[in-house]
Amino acid sequence: MLTQTYKNILVGVDGSDQGDLAYQQAIEVAKRNNGRVIVAHVIENKVYTMMGYSSLNDGLLDQETEGAKEILADCKEYAKSVDFNQVETVLTYGTAKEVMCQDLPKKYEVDLIMVGQSGLNAVERLMMGSVSSYIIRHAPCDVLIVHPETKKK
Repeated sequence: MLTQTYKNILVGVDGSDQGDLAYQQAIEVAKRNNGRVIVAHVIENKVYTMMGYSSLNDGLLDQETEGAKEILADCKEYAKSVDFNQVETVLTYGTAKEVMCQDLPKKYEVDLIMVGQSGLNAVERLMMGSVSSYIIRHAPCDVLIVHPETKKK
């Protein structure tokens, strides 16, 4: 029987259904463990450079930043709706793989990272590789992959 308790659970959200599901599951795990959820959205500034945009293209970055703030605000709302207030939101820029595996786990003493199976489309996965598979191989703590559920009636 698994008796491990998790106090600091990190989950990445990107607006995808997989990310949302991972976040919802992270809250359930945190509730059972009397822990907290650090919900992060990482804006990949490399993507703009790779796509031929200048990394200083403020319009695109501003747009994505606004979208990220909305996603994180929705996360706060969801937590409130299920009577959970141990949520910390993080909006950061960089490479999702490094931020999720190194920076945030160190900063928040993360003992569990929860990720959706994949929030990327095929082209993005080809360009950047799956963040989920990178986290599984390189995380400094336990990792839980949240598989899409079949909706129960």
